[in-house]
Amino acid sequence: MIRVKLLACLLLGTVCALPGFALDDDMHGHHHDANEKLGKVSFPISCAAGSQAEFERGVALLHSFGYEEAGEQFSEVAKKDPSCAMAHWGIAMSLFHEIWERPEDVTLKHGHEEIETAQKIGAKTERERGYISALGVFYSDSSKANYLKQAAAYSDAMASLYQKYPDDLEAGAFYALSLMAAEKPDDASHEATKKAVAVLNPLFQKQPDHPGLAHYIIHACDSPDMAQMGLDAARRYAQIAPSSAHAVHMPSHIFARLGLWQEDIPANLKSVALTEKSGAMYMRGHELHAMHFLLYAYLQTGQDEAAKQIVEKSKEIVAGAPTMDDTGMLEYMGYAAAHFPALYDLEMHHWADAAALQPAANTPAHLQAITYWARTIASARMGDVEAAKKNARLFDDAEEATRHSKYAYTLEGRKSSSAHDEVHAWLAFVQKKTDEALKLMGEVADHQDQAGKAEVDIPAREMLADMLLELKQPEKALAEYEKSMKIDPNRFNGLAGAAQAAEVAHQAAKANTYSSQLLKNCDDGKHSERPELKNAKTVVAKN
Repeated sequence: MIRVKLLACLLLGTVCALPGFALDDDMHGHHHDANEKLGKVSFPISCAAGSQAEFERGVALLHSFGYEEAGEQFSEVAKKDPSCAMAHWGIAMSLFHEIWERPEDVTLKHGHEEIETAQKIGAKTERERGYISALGVFYSDSSKANYLKQAAAYSDAMASLYQKYPDDLEAGAFYALSLMAAEKPDDASHEATKKAVAVLNPLFQKQPDHPGLAHYIIHACDSPDMAQMGLDAARRYAQIAPSSAHAVHMPSHIFARLGLWQEDIPANLKSVALTEKSGAMYMRGHELHAMHFLLYAYLQTGQDEAAKQIVEKSKEIVAGAPTMDDTGMLEYMGYAAAHFPALYDLEMHHWADAAALQPAANTPAHLQAITYWARTIASARMGDVEAAKKNARLFDDAEEATRHSKYAYTLEGRKSSSAHDEVHAWLAFVQKKTDEALKLMGEVADHQDQAGKAEVDIPAREMLADMLLELKQPEKALAEYEKSMKIDPNRFNGLAGAAQAAEVAHQAAKANTYSSQLLKNCDDGKHSERPELKNAKTVVAKN
């Protein structure tokens, strides 16, 4: 689907030998919980001694993508210590959400101004000037249209900085993150992320309490072929920075990839609780992100009422937003408004409800496409040819409108075409163009096997298996379900589909195995009336 797409004390003679600062301690000057724990960061700067702790708190917040609060912290340092050039570097860094979104032109202008201020003040050490200069490379172009070029240039600059100061843990962490920011859309080779992991892993062994190293390893390993490599960092990150809602949530990216729902769910419940405790409006985006993973995990474990409550709560949050514009936190609200109900209805096989979904008023075209994607699939599953044709046409119109909007970049790369091909595969399927349908869906599935899908989306290979099962080809369907479950394990509909296909194919042992696993994941079906669970109980009872 449409997706909105990380070192040891410094050995520098020109920098004061400051001890590594543990951000688990009470820091004065900025209003935050005295027991706040964000991990341990050592980033010596040549500013006033009283600025060190607050600056390092800002860096720790950056490492856990607490951009708004980091910006506030760095602004406070700049206000208290006007001669601190690195405070303005920090503000500019807080505006650069490297693997979350592409900054708007106005944001690029703001970042450029902060870098200019930092350069005008003048940092007292060559190392600090290196950080400022590297970020200045990114902000040297004020057009979002050149984002990838500028991100790559910044990454090259950070590579040079890290090469010059190989003992600088922070340079290594930010360099690794820059590699992922500069990755070309949908690069199935994972060249950039593998390179990032090669930088991060040795550093994480040296400093296991560093928030950025754990965080960026998780992001780098957020794909089917690398997820297992990120499991150790995932299980440690929340312990490193338990005061960060994003840090507490982030391990679930790996848990969802590996189907570890019993670790996924509590991680996101804790994250939601932290966002609610904060009370800050900008934290609602973080809350919705954690809720998205909760919704998905509840659906996989047969906790249907809990999943429904997540959808309803998301509607309340979106309705309570101050305004539904299309930037930052509110952009994610628009995404949630479209994808939460679509995901719920499709996963629950509520085809009529999915087919009746409507885009919210004033929804941008790239988010409207989510609704029409779901409606096309649902219409096809009900055998309604005319409705499927209409919804596919609406999807295509929304996609074309996106190409002429500021969100055109969301259509870059092969992954962006997954939704398009899924829509047209289902349209071909309901039109009895079987070969075309299977070919289109198979191509999406093959690509997802390499590049991965979004963590909280429906696998194309599972849809391919669904098609084969409807075509009364259970042996082929079973093979596709089993292949899908190697990439996306422990999915409710994957297990249920495999059990059904095995039963029809007279493979009783496999039917029993998959039925038993489904019941185990769903607490023996105590929270769901889905027919797949009733069938699983019947199958298991036979054996």
